[in-house]
Amino acid sequence: MKSSTFSFKDHDGIDIFVYKWAPDGEVKAVLQIAHGMVEHGARYARPAEKFTQAGYVVYLNDHRGHNKTAKDLDKKGQLGPGGWESMVKDLKQLTDIIKKENPGLPVFLLGHSMGSFLAQEYIQQYGKELKGAILSGTNGFMSKLILALGKMMAKSDVKKLGPNALGVKMDNNFFGKYNKFFEPAKTKFDWLSRDEVEVKKYVDDPWCGFVCPTSFYVEFLTGLSTIWKKTNEARIPKDLPIYMYSGMLDPVGSNTKGVTKLFNRYKKLGIKDVTKKFYEGARHEMFNEINRDEVYKDVVQWLNAHI
Repeated sequence: MKSSTFSFKDHDGIDIFVYKWAPDGEVKAVLQIAHGMVEHGARYARPAEKFTQAGYVVYLNDHRGHNKTAKDLDKKGQLGPGGWESMVKDLKQLTDIIKKENPGLPVFLLGHSMGSFLAQEYIQQYGKELKGAILSGTNGFMSKLILALGKMMAKSDVKKLGPNALGVKMDNNFFGKYNKFFEPAKTKFDWLSRDEVEVKKYVDDPWCGFVCPTSFYVEFLTGLSTIWKKTNEARIPKDLPIYMYSGMLDPVGSNTKGVTKLFNRYKKLGIKDVTKKFYEGARHEMFNEINRDEVYKDVVQWLNAHI
Protein backbone atom coordinates (compact mmCIF):
# COMPACT_ATOMS: atom_id res chain seq x y z
CA MET A 1 0.00 0.00 0.00
CA LYS A 2 1.28 3.45 -0.93
CA SER A 3 0.08 6.31 1.28
CA SER A 4 0.29 10.01 0.53
CA THR A 5 -1.40 13.30 1.37
CA PHE A 6 -2.22 16.51 -0.44
CA SER A 7 -4.40 19.59 -0.08
CA PHE A 8 -6.69 21.49 -2.40
CA LYS A 9 -8.24 24.93 -2.12
CA ASP A 10 -12.01 24.68 -2.09
CA HIS A 11 -14.56 27.15 -3.48
CA ASP A 12 -14.13 29.37 -0.38
CA GLY A 13 -10.33 29.33 -0.53
CA ILE A 14 -10.01 26.92 2.42
CA ASP A 15 -7.21 24.33 2.28
CA ILE A 16 -8.83 20.89 2.46
CA PHE A 17 -6.43 18.17 3.63
CA VAL A 18 -6.68 14.81 1.85
CA TYR A 19 -5.34 11.31 2.60
CA LYS A 20 -4.74 8.90 -0.27
CA TRP A 21 -3.98 5.20 -0.08
CA ALA A 22 -3.23 3.26 -3.27
CA PRO A 23 -2.69 -0.44 -4.01
CA ASP A 24 0.78 -1.68 -4.91
CA GLY A 25 -0.73 -3.64 -7.79
CA GLU A 26 -3.70 -3.38 -10.12
CA VAL A 27 -6.41 -0.79 -9.41
CA LYS A 28 -10.01 -1.62 -10.24
CA ALA A 29 -11.99 1.26 -8.67
CA VAL A 30 -11.90 4.19 -6.25
CA LEU A 31 -13.48 4.44 -2.81
CA GLN A 32 -14.01 7.97 -1.51
CA ILE A 33 -14.76 8.09 2.23
CA ALA A 34 -16.49 10.84 4.24
CA HIS A 35 -15.58 10.56 7.92
CA GLY A 36 -17.85 11.28 10.86
CA MET A 37 -18.32 14.17 13.26
CA VAL A 38 -15.48 14.95 15.71
CA GLU A 39 -13.07 12.41 14.27
CA HIS A 40 -10.69 12.49 11.28
CA GLY A 41 -9.26 10.77 8.25
CA ALA A 42 -6.08 9.34 9.79
CA ARG A 43 -8.29 6.91 11.75
CA TYR A 44 -9.12 5.15 8.46
CA ALA A 45 -5.61 3.88 7.66
CA ARG A 46 -6.46 0.32 8.75
CA PRO A 47 -9.64 -0.07 6.65
CA ALA A 48 -7.81 1.67 3.79
CA GLU A 49 -5.19 -1.09 3.92
CA LYS A 50 -7.94 -3.70 3.54
CA PHE A 51 -9.51 -1.88 0.61
CA THR A 52 -6.19 -1.33 -1.18
CA GLN A 53 -5.45 -5.04 -0.81
CA ALA A 54 -8.73 -5.62 -2.65
CA GLY A 55 -7.66 -3.29 -5.48
CA TYR A 56 -9.26 0.01 -4.48
CA VAL A 57 -7.65 3.45 -4.30
CA VAL A 58 -8.96 5.24 -1.20
CA TYR A 59 -9.34 9.01 -0.82
CA LEU A 60 -10.56 10.76 2.31
CA ASN A 61 -10.54 14.43 3.25
CA ASP A 62 -10.58 15.93 6.73
CA HIS A 63 -13.80 17.97 6.82
CA ARG A 64 -13.76 21.64 7.71
CA GLY A 65 -13.19 22.10 11.45
CA HIS A 66 -11.53 18.69 11.73
CA ASN A 67 -7.88 17.79 12.28
CA LYS A 68 -5.51 18.84 9.48
CA THR A 69 -8.06 20.91 7.61
CA ALA A 70 -8.77 22.88 10.81
CA LYS A 71 -5.01 22.86 11.64
CA ASP A 72 -5.53 24.43 15.08
CA LEU A 73 -7.46 22.93 18.02
CA ASP A 74 -8.84 26.39 18.72
CA LYS A 75 -10.73 26.08 15.42
CA LYS A 76 -12.15 22.61 16.00
CA GLY A 77 -15.68 22.23 14.66
CA GLN A 78 -15.67 25.62 12.94
CA LEU A 79 -17.12 25.01 9.48
CA GLY A 80 -16.49 28.46 8.03
CA PRO A 81 -18.47 30.10 5.21
CA GLY A 82 -21.20 27.96 3.71
CA GLY A 83 -21.24 25.55 6.65
CA TRP A 84 -22.92 22.22 5.92
CA GLU A 85 -23.44 22.86 2.21
CA SER A 86 -19.77 23.70 1.78
CA MET A 87 -18.77 20.34 3.27
CA VAL A 88 -20.92 18.64 0.62
CA LYS A 89 -19.32 20.78 -2.09
CA ASP A 90 -15.87 19.86 -0.76
CA LEU A 91 -16.73 16.18 -1.24
CA LYS A 92 -17.80 16.88 -4.83
CA GLN A 93 -14.62 18.86 -5.49
CA LEU A 94 -12.59 15.89 -4.25
CA THR A 95 -14.59 13.59 -6.55
CA ASP A 96 -13.62 15.83 -9.48
CA ILE A 97 -9.94 15.54 -8.47
CA ILE A 98 -10.30 11.76 -8.13
CA LYS A 99 -11.73 11.47 -11.64
CA LYS A 100 -8.88 13.49 -13.12
CA GLU A 101 -6.32 11.32 -11.35
CA ASN A 102 -8.11 8.06 -12.16
CA PRO A 103 -9.74 8.49 -15.59
CA GLY A 104 -12.27 5.82 -16.45
CA LEU A 105 -12.33 4.18 -13.02
CA PRO A 106 -15.67 3.82 -11.18
CA VAL A 107 -16.00 5.89 -8.00
CA PHE A 108 -17.89 4.79 -4.89
CA LEU A 109 -18.68 7.02 -1.89
CA LEU A 110 -18.75 5.63 1.65
CA GLY A 111 -20.03 7.96 4.38
CA HIS A 112 -19.80 7.13 8.07
CA SER A 113 -22.00 8.76 10.75
CA MET A 114 -22.06 12.50 9.95
CA GLY A 115 -20.30 11.54 6.74
CA SER A 116 -23.29 9.32 5.91
CA PHE A 117 -25.61 12.34 6.26
CA LEU A 118 -23.32 14.34 3.99
CA ALA A 119 -23.42 11.38 1.60
CA GLN A 120 -27.22 11.37 1.72
CA GLU A 121 -27.20 14.92 0.41
CA TYR A 122 -24.36 14.22 -2.01
CA ILE A 123 -26.35 11.50 -3.80
CA GLN A 124 -29.32 13.88 -4.05
CA GLN A 125 -27.18 16.50 -5.79
CA TYR A 126 -24.42 14.53 -7.49
CA GLY A 127 -25.56 10.91 -7.50
CA LYS A 128 -24.77 10.50 -11.21
CA GLU A 129 -21.08 10.99 -10.42
CA LEU A 130 -20.97 7.69 -8.53
CA LYS A 131 -21.05 3.97 -9.25
CA GLY A 132 -22.57 3.36 -5.81
CA ALA A 133 -22.98 4.72 -2.28
CA ILE A 134 -22.42 3.13 1.14
CA LEU A 135 -23.94 4.51 4.35
CA SER A 136 -22.32 3.42 7.62
CA GLY A 137 -23.75 4.21 11.06
CA THR A 138 -26.49 6.31 9.53
CA ASN A 139 -30.07 7.29 10.36
CA GLY A 140 -33.07 8.25 8.31
CA PHE A 141 -35.50 9.89 10.66
CA MET A 142 -35.79 12.60 13.28
CA SER A 143 -39.15 14.23 13.82
CA LYS A 144 -39.65 17.69 12.37
CA LEU A 145 -40.53 18.94 15.85
CA ILE A 146 -37.26 17.69 17.36
CA LEU A 147 -35.27 19.13 14.48
CA ALA A 148 -37.03 22.51 14.81
CA LEU A 149 -36.59 22.62 18.59
CA GLY A 150 -32.94 21.61 18.33
CA LYS A 151 -32.26 24.27 15.73
CA MET A 152 -34.03 26.89 17.85
CA MET A 153 -31.91 25.96 20.89
CA ALA A 154 -28.71 26.03 18.83
CA LYS A 155 -29.54 29.45 17.38
CA SER A 156 -30.30 30.70 20.89
CA ASP A 157 -26.84 29.53 22.03
CA VAL A 158 -25.22 31.29 19.06
CA LYS A 159 -27.01 34.51 19.99
CA LYS A 160 -26.17 34.28 23.70
CA LEU A 161 -22.65 32.83 23.58
CA GLY A 162 -21.36 33.59 20.09
CA PRO A 163 -20.89 31.31 17.05
CA ASN A 164 -17.51 29.91 18.15
CA ALA A 165 -18.33 29.29 21.82
CA LEU A 166 -18.45 25.64 22.86
CA GLY A 167 -21.96 24.20 22.43
CA VAL A 168 -21.89 22.17 25.64
CA LYS A 169 -25.67 22.07 25.99
CA MET A 170 -26.17 20.88 22.41
CA ASP A 171 -23.38 18.33 22.80
CA ASN A 172 -25.18 16.87 25.81
CA ASN A 173 -28.46 16.82 23.90
CA PHE A 174 -26.83 15.01 20.96
CA PHE A 175 -24.67 12.48 22.77
CA GLY A 176 -25.74 12.49 26.42
CA LYS A 177 -28.09 9.52 26.10
CA TYR A 178 -25.95 7.39 23.79
CA ASN A 179 -24.06 5.69 26.64
CA LYS A 180 -27.15 4.97 28.73
CA PHE A 181 -27.65 1.46 27.34
CA PHE A 182 -24.02 0.56 28.09
CA GLU A 183 -23.95 1.58 31.75
CA PRO A 184 -21.95 1.07 33.87
CA ALA A 185 -19.62 2.52 31.23
CA LYS A 186 -15.86 2.94 31.54
CA THR A 187 -15.85 6.04 29.32
CA LYS A 188 -18.43 8.45 27.87
CA PHE A 189 -17.76 6.88 24.46
CA ASP A 190 -18.45 3.20 25.16
CA TRP A 191 -21.29 3.46 22.63
CA LEU A 192 -18.72 3.60 19.81
CA SER A 193 -17.39 0.05 20.01
CA ARG A 194 -17.02 -3.10 22.11
CA ASP A 195 -13.26 -2.88 21.49
CA GLU A 196 -11.92 -1.10 24.59
CA VAL A 197 -8.53 -0.45 22.98
CA GLU A 198 -10.17 1.43 20.09
CA VAL A 199 -12.37 3.43 22.45
CA LYS A 200 -9.30 4.43 24.48
CA LYS A 201 -7.54 5.59 21.29
CA TYR A 202 -10.55 7.78 20.55
CA VAL A 203 -10.67 9.19 24.10
CA ASP A 204 -6.93 9.97 24.04
CA ASP A 205 -7.07 11.72 20.65
CA PRO A 206 -7.57 15.50 21.01
CA TRP A 207 -9.17 15.58 17.54
CA CYS A 208 -11.85 13.07 18.56
CA GLY A 209 -14.90 13.53 20.75
CA PHE A 210 -14.45 17.27 21.20
CA VAL A 211 -17.34 19.66 21.84
CA CYS A 212 -18.26 21.57 18.68
CA PRO A 213 -19.05 25.29 18.61
CA THR A 214 -22.64 26.48 18.83
CA SER A 215 -22.73 27.38 15.11
CA PHE A 216 -21.85 23.80 14.14
CA TYR A 217 -25.11 22.47 15.60
CA VAL A 218 -27.16 25.04 13.69
CA GLU A 219 -25.51 23.87 10.47
CA PHE A 220 -25.82 20.17 11.30
CA LEU A 221 -29.52 20.39 12.11
CA THR A 222 -30.11 22.49 9.01
CA GLY A 223 -28.43 19.75 6.99
CA LEU A 224 -30.63 17.04 8.51
CA SER A 225 -33.73 19.13 7.79
CA THR A 226 -32.63 19.35 4.16
CA ILE A 227 -31.70 15.74 3.42
CA TRP A 228 -34.95 14.21 4.69
CA LYS A 229 -37.27 16.31 2.55
CA LYS A 230 -39.23 14.13 0.11
CA THR A 231 -38.50 16.44 -2.82
CA ASN A 232 -34.75 16.18 -2.21
CA GLU A 233 -34.72 12.42 -1.69
CA ALA A 234 -36.66 12.04 -4.96
CA ARG A 235 -33.60 13.44 -6.80
CA ILE A 236 -31.48 10.36 -6.01
CA PRO A 237 -30.85 8.45 -9.28
CA LYS A 238 -33.06 5.35 -9.32
CA ASP A 239 -30.24 3.23 -10.73
CA LEU A 240 -27.69 4.21 -8.03
CA PRO A 241 -26.85 1.14 -5.89
CA ILE A 242 -26.98 1.92 -2.16
CA TYR A 243 -25.71 -0.27 0.69
CA MET A 244 -26.28 0.61 4.33
CA TYR A 245 -24.91 -1.22 7.34
CA SER A 246 -24.99 -0.68 11.09
CA GLY A 247 -24.44 -2.26 14.47
CA MET A 248 -27.68 -3.49 16.00
CA LEU A 249 -26.81 -1.52 19.14
CA ASP A 250 -25.85 1.70 17.37
CA PRO A 251 -27.67 4.58 19.10
CA VAL A 252 -27.07 6.91 16.12
CA GLY A 253 -29.39 4.73 14.04
CA SER A 254 -31.80 4.16 16.96
CA ASN A 255 -30.71 0.53 17.18
CA THR A 256 -31.50 -0.09 13.48
CA LYS A 257 -34.94 1.62 13.54
CA GLY A 258 -33.77 4.82 11.86
CA VAL A 259 -31.71 2.90 9.30
CA THR A 260 -34.69 0.71 8.44
CA LYS A 261 -36.87 3.79 7.92
CA LEU A 262 -34.34 5.21 5.48
CA PHE A 263 -34.06 1.85 3.69
CA ASN A 264 -37.84 1.62 3.33
CA ARG A 265 -38.09 5.18 2.01
CA TYR A 266 -35.43 4.56 -0.60
CA LYS A 267 -37.26 1.40 -1.71
CA LYS A 268 -40.53 3.34 -2.00
CA LEU A 269 -38.76 5.99 -4.07
CA GLY A 270 -38.07 3.30 -6.64
CA ILE A 271 -34.31 3.00 -6.13
CA LYS A 272 -33.66 -0.37 -7.72
CA ASP A 273 -30.73 -1.68 -5.71
CA VAL A 274 -30.89 -0.92 -1.97
CA THR A 275 -29.52 -3.39 0.56
CA LYS A 276 -28.81 -3.32 4.29
CA LYS A 277 -27.02 -5.41 6.87
CA PHE A 278 -27.09 -5.25 10.67
CA TYR A 279 -24.44 -6.78 12.93
CA GLU A 280 -25.63 -8.35 16.17
CA GLY A 281 -24.16 -6.86 19.34
CA ALA A 282 -22.15 -4.25 17.43
CA ARG A 283 -22.22 -0.53 18.15
CA HIS A 284 -21.46 2.58 16.09
CA GLU A 285 -17.96 2.40 14.57
CA MET A 286 -18.07 -0.81 12.57
CA PHE A 287 -14.51 -0.35 11.23
CA ASN A 288 -13.33 -0.31 14.87
CA GLU A 289 -15.56 -3.08 16.16
CA ILE A 290 -14.37 -6.51 17.31
CA ASN A 291 -15.90 -8.05 14.16
CA ARG A 292 -14.34 -5.48 11.81
CA ASP A 293 -12.76 -8.13 9.55
CA GLU A 294 -16.25 -9.41 8.77
CA VAL A 295 -17.36 -5.85 7.97
CA TYR A 296 -14.39 -5.20 5.65
CA LYS A 297 -15.13 -8.45 3.84
CA ASP A 298 -18.82 -7.57 3.38
CA VAL A 299 -18.04 -4.06 2.08
CA VAL A 300 -15.45 -5.38 -0.39
CA GLN A 301 -17.87 -8.06 -1.54
CA TRP A 302 -20.55 -5.42 -2.21
CA LEU A 303 -18.07 -3.18 -4.02
CA ASN A 304 -16.80 -6.03 -6.19
CA ALA A 305 -20.36 -6.96 -7.12
CA HIS A 306 -21.10 -3.41 -8.29
CA ILE A 307 -18.05 -2.57 -10.40
